Amino acid sequence: MQAKPSPLEVFITPPGIQDAMPGDTIELHAVVINKGDRNAIIDLYLNFDEPFKNVTGLSIIPRESCAIAPQQSSDEVTFTFEIPIEANPGTYDYTLVVDAPQHYPQDTPINFPRQLKIVPKEHTAIRANDSTFSIKPSSNTNKPLICKLHEPLLLEVTVENRSQYVDRFRLNCLDLDDNWFTITYPATGVEGTGLLSDINDLALNPGESGKISLKFHPPADTLAGSYSPTLRLYSEKFPDLVLLDLVYLQIPTNYDLDIQLNTILGQVSRIPGRYELSLVNQGNIIRELIFGVESRDEERLFTYKLDPAEVRLLPTKSSEVNLTLKPRPWWRRPWFGAGHTINFQVNIYDKHDLFIPDTLPRGTLVWKPRPLWQFILLILLILGLLGGIGFLIWQLLNPPQLKIENFSANSPQLTEGEDEVALRWDVRNYKQLENLILIIKGPQPIKPIIYDFRNGIPESLVSRNVNEISPCIVQRRIDLICNNVKPGINTKGNYSFELQGLYHKGNAFFSETAKTDNQTTQVVINDKPIAEIVNFNASKPQYKFGENILVNWTIANPLLLKEAQISSITDEGTSTGNPIVFKFTQGNIDNSKLKKYCQEVNRQLQCTNIPIPPLKAGKFALELKALANNGSEKISAKKAESKIEVLPKPIKIISFTINGSEQPNQALKEGETATLSWRVEGEDIQVKLLPYGNDLKPVGSLQLPVISEFPPQIALQVIDKSGKQQPQQRGFAIAVIKKVVPTPTPPAITPVPSASPVQPGF
Repeated sequence: MQAKPSPLEVFITPPGIQDAMPGDTIELHAVVINKGDRNAIIDLYLNFDEPFKNVTGLSIIPRESCAIAPQQSSDEVTFTFEIPIEANPGTYDYTLVVDAPQHYPQDTPINFPRQLKIVPKEHTAIRANDSTFSIKPSSNTNKPLICKLHEPLLLEVTVENRSQYVDRFRLNCLDLDDNWFTITYPATGVEGTGLLSDINDLALNPGESGKISLKFHPPADTLAGSYSPTLRLYSEKFPDLVLLDLVYLQIPTNYDLDIQLNTILGQVSRIPGRYELSLVNQGNIIRELIFGVESRDEERLFTYKLDPAEVRLLPTKSSEVNLTLKPRPWWRRPWFGAGHTINFQVNIYDKHDLFIPDTLPRGTLVWKPRPLWQFILLILLILGLLGGIGFLIWQLLNPPQLKIENFSANSPQLTEGEDEVALRWDVRNYKQLENLILIIKGPQPIKPIIYDFRNGIPESLVSRNVNEISPCIVQRRIDLICNNVKPGINTKGNYSFELQGLYHKGNAFFSETAKTDNQTTQVVINDKPIAEIVNFNASKPQYKFGENILVNWTIANPLLLKEAQISSITDEGTSTGNPIVFKFTQGNIDNSKLKKYCQEVNRQLQCTNIPIPPLKAGKFALELKALANNGSEKISAKKAESKIEVLPKPIKIISFTINGSEQPNQALKEGETATLSWRVEGEDIQVKLLPYGNDLKPVGSLQLPVISEFPPQIALQVIDKSGKQQPQQRGFAIAVIKKVVPTPTPPAITPVPSASPVQPGF
């Protein structure tokens, strides 16, 4: 069964890959023929991905429509691409879509895959008769080709000889060493056996094309990453012709790393143990390694030294690190037996958090027992300790007086939500304490906090977790030193703290208030700081229609800025729409295109000529709001000092014709039809046809019958509804040529012969 022919035929110019250089403006032309049996509305538009959008600067999908009668063709449809000067060379894919959903839904859409090839700036300007070449598979910065080590990457280069001469072509890669690639030219059929290696170019007749094989095989020590070598095609006939293209390659990362720990001295008594760590980089990236040692026992009983402590390894290179381990503390050295075994592990960290093998090297150090003379010294130490205990007992029976000292806050000025009040105090001879009372005076009544010391130090002042720092510690067994005691005060306001102590003296069974000065301290908790708007204004007071509005601002504390919102408000007090939002990270605007407009001066973010989208015609007040990134609900807002005015779009009569003519004086025949066509530009306008006075659309046409009462003058009048522009008018003077009514032919009368002589003719 034969496929049903398509009712639409499309001609595309140029038909193949489009070549362009950065900064060029190129065009794609298409003509559609309606071979069907009905009138049809044809839509032509482009489908493309993000890389194509970036390289052409297209913000919206280009779309054109045309109406075509049966067996007729459309006018030429043109799509224009402006290539930025900074565009990256490469091959970019897109699709031309021809669709007629209303009239040919079963046969459309029709997709035409296309390619746009951006060549380097050094490339010779492309002419119609210049030879070209293309690469398959194609690549660009966003779609590199994966080239694995030990797995060659094969590419096919197609050369097309567009000139009128026989030519020979030679391919070369300018940026890589010869061991990176292999170029193979096709055999011509005349080489002898074993002479294929002598083929070093591609011969093509005029209009022919050929293929060259290009194989990439990077050396084993090639670093992982992205590469973009340049290919150049040399023409023997035209040596000055520069034909260039880029190939984007991506070499995957290999993290292989060989690690071994060798023992040099593993049993010690007084000197440190010695080890050697051997490293071999078997991957294809530069490794920057940091080393550390941790104990595999419950306690860490050693110190260590690594020389060097950091190593930088190139691919296929090796290095050695010397490790010394010294047992500690000295009093943990065993007195008897075979010695103490210390188990440890060498930890390896990558500066860039790259992969490290799970199995890390482990080692063992044996700490030999002490000699006999040290045991005798221990006995003498015990005797001295007993004497010290007796002294402590005497101190317990005669305790000194309790005293509270150094009561203060860690900081007198805090910020709400970020800091919390922390107090410190010292209590001399704290064991006499029964209660410590903390009295707090603030904006709201606060219940005093009582610490009960009758059963020892309260749990709220001592951490039971060995990994946490305890708020209170005991020094010299009789002094209680408390730091960073948090009473839970973190809301804004002025606070006064007073500490009192209840205690008992000696062995008495009564208690009384400590006779010490009531020590107080003051703390002020301020609001959270936010980003503050210092200045905000527009660059100028008046803008043309369609022109971007430029604004300037100065914002203090930019590191606290999350986003800036700009709103525009009409004279009636209504907003023109959603605010324009600029996101910020660490005081920098997220939009990379706008960073050049901003700079930080004296901890203030100064942005100049920031563009915002155009507004409709009218007067507007601009307002800037700064939102904080620290959770504060407070918002800094500021309106521009003066309003801005957007001028309406200028009124302009583009064309006004009668029967396709713009002549001011027209002669029309009675009984014919006069076709009036017009095109007008302007915003919020009223278009009238005089002398009829009826309202018209800005673009249109009208047919009027030519009669004897046809007006002698016809004019097109355009009025600005806002009254800010002078009306415009264009017209014609009309002369109507009346239809001539034929006169009846009278009957023929036979003339009477006369005697007049006949004059001779010359």
